[in-house]
Amino acid sequence: MSYLVVGISHRSAEISVLERVALDPDAATKLALAVQHTAAVTESAVLASCNRTEVYANVDRFHAGMDEVTAILADVTGVPLLDLAEHLYVHFEEGAVSHLFQVAVGLDSMIVGESQILGQVKETLRVGQDLETIGTGLNALFQHALRVGKRARTETGIDSAGRSVVSAGLDAIGGYEGRRALVVGAGSMASLAAQTLLAGGATSVTIANRNFDRAVALADRIGGIAIPLADVPQALTEADLVVSCTGARGVVLTEEMVRNAADGRPFGILDVALPHDVDPAAARQPGVTLVTLADLAGTAGGSAHDVDEVRRIVGEETGAFEATRRAVSVTPTVVALRAMAAELVEAELSRLDRRLPGLDEAQRGEVARTVRRVVDKVLHTPTVRVKELAADPGGPTYADALRELFALDPATVDAVTAPKATPSTSHDSGHDSAPQITGGESA
Repeated sequence: MSYLVVGISHRSAEISVLERVALDPDAATKLALAVQHTAAVTESAVLASCNRTEVYANVDRFHAGMDEVTAILADVTGVPLLDLAEHLYVHFEEGAVSHLFQVAVGLDSMIVGESQILGQVKETLRVGQDLETIGTGLNALFQHALRVGKRARTETGIDSAGRSVVSAGLDAIGGYEGRRALVVGAGSMASLAAQTLLAGGATSVTIANRNFDRAVALADRIGGIAIPLADVPQALTEADLVVSCTGARGVVLTEEMVRNAADGRPFGILDVALPHDVDPAAARQPGVTLVTLADLAGTAGGSAHDVDEVRRIVGEETGAFEATRRAVSVTPTVVALRAMAAELVEAELSRLDRRLPGLDEAQRGEVARTVRRVVDKVLHTPTVRVKELAADPGGPTYADALRELFALDPATVDAVTAPKATPSTSHDSGHDSAPQITGGESA
C-alpha cells in the first residue's frame, strides 16, 4: 500500500477558488467515507481548514487511486473536475509523508509557523478513527506527524511569536486594545478570536451565532456576552471591531449592515470565514477596514533561521519514517520464509516416523530439536540482515531476493498483512484533465 495526497490550498489556488471547495464537517465526513469505499483505497482522511482541503489515502494503485479521489472531490464539492484539476496538487509515497509533516509544523500554512494547524491535524486523525476510515497505515503517518509538529515547536522558535490567522488579521486591522469587539460564529476559530481579543485588551467581546446555545457556551467560557444571530445589526452599531468566522454558505454581513453600523467612523472587520462572510463591497464604506484571508496569504511567522531549522527537522523525520516503513515492509517475507521452513521440518519428521517407527519419544524429540536448531541457524543471518538492510533506500529489494531464492509463494507473503475485505465500489472518473503531481513517484 502507498500513501497518496490530493489537495488544494492557498498555495495552489486563489481564495475565490478555495471558497468553492470549502467543506463543513458533514461534507468532510461524506468525502472521507466515499473515498475509503473505492476499489483502490483502503484508508482515507480529510484535512479541511480555512485555507486547505486535502484528502489523504492509502492506495494499492497510484493512478486508479488518484482518479477516484479527484472524481469524488469534484462530486462532493460540486466543482467541475476540469475547473478543479488545474489547482490540485498530488503527493505520493515519500512526497506525501513530507507534505503532511510540513503541514503539521506550519511551513505550509498561510501564517508560517502558526500552531492552530497542529490541532487540526489531530482532529483529522480523531475523526478518521471515529469513522473507521483510518487504519494502521494512516494512523502511523498522522501520529508521527503530530510528533514532528511538537518537536518543531519544542526545538525551534517557529511559533514563538504566537501568531495565527486571527492575530495576524487583527494586527493588520490596527490592533484591538480598548476596542469593543463582536465575534460572529462559535466554532474553534471564533473561540481563538475571542480569547485573542480579551488577552489583547479588548474592552468587551460579544458572541453571535445561529445556534444561540453554542454562543452562550463560548461566551460563558471566555467571559463574554452572547446574542442571537438576528441581533447582529444592532450589535454592529455598538462595536468598532468585528471578527466573522461562520460556516455559512452565503453572506452574513451585508454592505448595508456595515454601512449603517459604521456611519463613517473607524470600523475594523476581519473576515476569516471560507466561504467569506462579509460582502466585499463593505470595504468601500468610509472608515471601514476589511481584512480577508486573501490579504493574509504569505504572512511571515518565525524567523528565517527557525524556518530553516524546521525544514531540517522535517527532512530528518521524513527519512526516519521512511526507513521504518521499509524495515517493516520485509516482515511478511521473513514470516513466510520461517513458516515455509517450519512446514518442511514437520514434513521431514513425519517421513522419519514412517521410516524409523521404532524410535522412542526421547529419541524422536532429540532429532526434532536438532533439525529445528539447524534450520533456525541457517535462517538467522539472512533474516536478520534483510531487516537491517531494508531500512536503507532500495532495501526492500533484498526481500524480493529472498522470495526468489526460496521460491516463496507471493500469495503467502501478501496474506501475512492483507487487510480484511471490505465492500467497495468503483467510481467512474471520466475526465481528460489531471492534477499536477508534485511529490513522490507515480510508477
